[in-house]
Amino acid sequence: MRLRDLRIGYVPYSEKLDHPADRRRFPYYAGKRNIKFEFADPSETYDLVYVSQSGDLTVWSEYQKGNAKVIYDFIDSYLAIPRSNLKGIFRGLAKYVSGQHRYLRWDHWKALEAMCQRADAVVCSTSEQRQDILKFCQNVQIIIDIKSMYDQVKTDYSTGEYINLVWEGVPSTLPAFQEIREVLSYLKTKHKIALHLVTALQYGQFAMGKFGKRNTADLVRDLFDFDEIYLYQWHEQLCSHIMSACDLAVIPIFPDDPLYWGKPEDKLLILWRMGLPTIVSPTPAHLRAMEGAGLSMACGTQQEWIETLEHYMGDESAREEAGKKGRAFSLEYNSDEKILKQWDDLFSSVIS
Repeated sequence: MRLRDLRIGYVPYSEKLDHPADRRRFPYYAGKRNIKFEFADPSETYDLVYVSQSGDLTVWSEYQKGNAKVIYDFIDSYLAIPRSNLKGIFRGLAKYVSGQHRYLRWDHWKALEAMCQRADAVVCSTSEQRQDILKFCQNVQIIIDIKSMYDQVKTDYSTGEYINLVWEGVPSTLPAFQEIREVLSYLKTKHKIALHLVTALQYGQFAMGKFGKRNTADLVRDLFDFDEIYLYQWHEQLCSHIMSACDLAVIPIFPDDPLYWGKPEDKLLILWRMGLPTIVSPTPAHLRAMEGAGLSMACGTQQEWIETLEHYMGDESAREEAGKKGRAFSLEYNSDEKILKQWDDLFSSVIS
């Protein structure tokens, strides 16, 4: 049985396939391998259904049409969130109110477990996440995002009047800068620093981002106590040009947030792919990547952040070495060929 001969239904992250995960995961693979798919309808019968993390778990965990194989794209560490977590307790209700789930399942952890149990394979993004999922599905494979669309590469590691730091991500993760707010406040008394934030200019605060719209600029004013901050609307074709023009990148993460602490090294590999020296919080995925690249730029204390930032801010050769080492590791570890082969292996494990 060949994948191209199957009727494949895909549950997308976004209706226009413009969500980053749609562009960097299964649809990208399908395009490269000339595999046809259609948007999945639970009332239809398929040979294979690929359910994204944005899919309706209350429907697809019960899908039993024909002999359909189901693959679940479960790339965040929701199973690692403690049962006492307030947002976790109300996540099922939020997904129902927002319309993401057709039926109300109060216990979102149970909905996730049921989806994993229904799946013939689950795709995740870290080894820690895989261990959590193996309790519910025996075929769990790690595949991180394709990143070849980030084609701008940094070549000039000299600095100008200002040291330009850059961060990229969704607005909801900006509060993690509280981890290094005092670090930046201290460093700006000694150096001219500008912070560049590549993100969405508006975001929703409630019900999966659908309600409570807020301007990101208002959040930034609440978080930072200096003026040299520049906001850019995230755009895949432009953000690599903005980021590669900066001197250093930072990825601070709250250590007590299991969802974000359990994230893969995707963002770091994107920045490295552009040749950007990047200083990060010491998540398990970041530490593995740093070891693989032969770098030591993960900081667990404010003093470590200060010392590491000052070292790389003041040493052009160190920035260049870190940028080139990171890029070499990202290209070797996260090449299109390797990622596409992982997708091949995933589907072979399900349909062979």
